[in-house]
Amino acid sequence: MSIYDFHVRTIQGEEQSLAQYKGKVLLIVNTASKCGLTPQYEQLQQLYDKYKERGFVVLGFPCNQFGNQEPGSEDDISQFCQLNYGVTFPMFAKVDVNGPNAHPLFIYLTEQAPGVLGTKAVKWNFTKFLVDRKGQVIARFAPTTKPFELEQHIESLLHEPVSE
Repeated sequence: MSIYDFHVRTIQGEEQSLAQYKGKVLLIVNTASKCGLTPQYEQLQQLYDKYKERGFVVLGFPCNQFGNQEPGSEDDISQFCQLNYGVTFPMFAKVDVNGPNAHPLFIYLTEQAPGVLGTKAVKWNFTKFLVDRKGQVIARFAPTTKPFELEQHIESLLHEPVSE
């Protein structure tokens, strides 16, 4: 099993298979528009701009489970991200990342890369999961880890050959 086995809904409401990202290095992030960490969108976009030609993609999944910091509709979220941070990386429909209604993708991510002391629950907005070109979850990074701090990890995964 890999992340390519999952289907998600884009922020525009279209069903999409993550298989379309085969061969790419992915950074999957649960996001929020009204969080103290929201300015991370800027660095996420800069990383995406810098590495997208080499096969790197940021996937943003808005989530309202932490302090109701993502209360808007998908349209509100999309407009906020574009107007305030120039976000052009793929954004998806709001999801739960914890609990009984957690999206299957996030259940898989947290099982593959548990947090500190083996906890599976996502701690807060802007938890980051790094996925290699084969669709395997390589690492999980804390909400407070700035996106630029992942650059070395991204670089090393981009140097790996693309598999068939």
